[in-house]
Amino acid sequence: MFEKNSKAHVIFFALVLSVVCSLLITAAATGLKDRQQENMALDKKVNLLQAAGLVDAGQKPGKDAINALYDERIEEVVVDRQGRVMETEDPDGMHLYFIHAPGSRDDHDFNDISGYIVPINTRGLWGKIQGYLAFENDGQTVSGFSVFSHSETPGLGGEIESAWFRKNFKGKKILNSQNKFVSIGIAKGKAEDLPKNEQPNYVDGISGATLTGRYLSEGIKNTLMKYEGVSVAFRQKQLKAEDKHAGSIPSSNASGD
Repeated sequence: MFEKNSKAHVIFFALVLSVVCSLLITAAATGLKDRQQENMALDKKVNLLQAAGLVDAGQKPGKDAINALYDERIEEVVVDRQGRVMETEDPDGMHLYFIHAPGSRDDHDFNDISGYIVPINTRGLWGKIQGYLAFENDGQTVSGFSVFSHSETPGLGGEIESAWFRKNFKGKKILNSQNKFVSIGIAKGKAEDLPKNEQPNYVDGISGATLTGRYLSEGIKNTLMKYEGVSVAFRQKQLKAEDKHAGSIPSSNASGD
C-alpha cells in the first residue's frame, strides 16, 4: 500500500502503533480496576486500624488478617450534626467509626465502645490532607492519628505522615484546663516550649512547614467542631445501650461541656 521508506508509511505505522498501545493501556486499566479498588479499600482499613492503635505504624498485615481485625473491631456509622446515629445514608450525614472492644462488635452496646475515629479532610499547602483522628472513649483524649493522602512537600510538610509526627498526637486533649473545647493544634516549634497549660492541646510542629501545620490545625478544629455532639456524649457517658439504628446521642455546642 505504501513504500516501505515513504513518509506515508512511517505515519501509518506510527498511527497503528499508537492505537494498539492505547487499546492495551485501556484493557490493562479496565482489567486492574477491581484490584485497584480492592487495594484502596484495604489501605483505608489499614489506616483506620493504625489510627485506632490496633496496627503499628508502618506495619501492614496480610489481607485476611486486616479484614478480620477490621470486621471485629471497627464499625462505620453515619451521624447528624446533633450527634445522633442515622439509620440510613444521608447527604447531610457525617461518617464516624466506632472502635469496639474485643468480642463486642455484634452487641451494638454503645457503652462497650472503646473509642471512635473521625475522618479528617482538609486543605494543605499544595492539596488536600486526608487522614483519621482517633479518640479514647472519654471523648477528649486522642489515641492515634494517621494520614493516607496528601500533596505536601517531601521532607517538609510531607513529614505529617511520618511515624514521629503521628505519635505526637497520642494522649493529647481537645479540652483545655477549664474543660472548654480548643481542639488539637500544631505548634510552630516544640509543644514543650508553650505555656504549661497549653501543652496538652498541641503537638510538635515540623521545621520549615509552618503553613502545613496551620492548615492542618484549622482543618482538625473545624472537623472536631462538627463532631462535637458525639464527643460530648462520650464525655458525659450518655450513650445508650441499644441497637445503633435506634440509638441517639445528645446534642451539644462547640464550647465544650
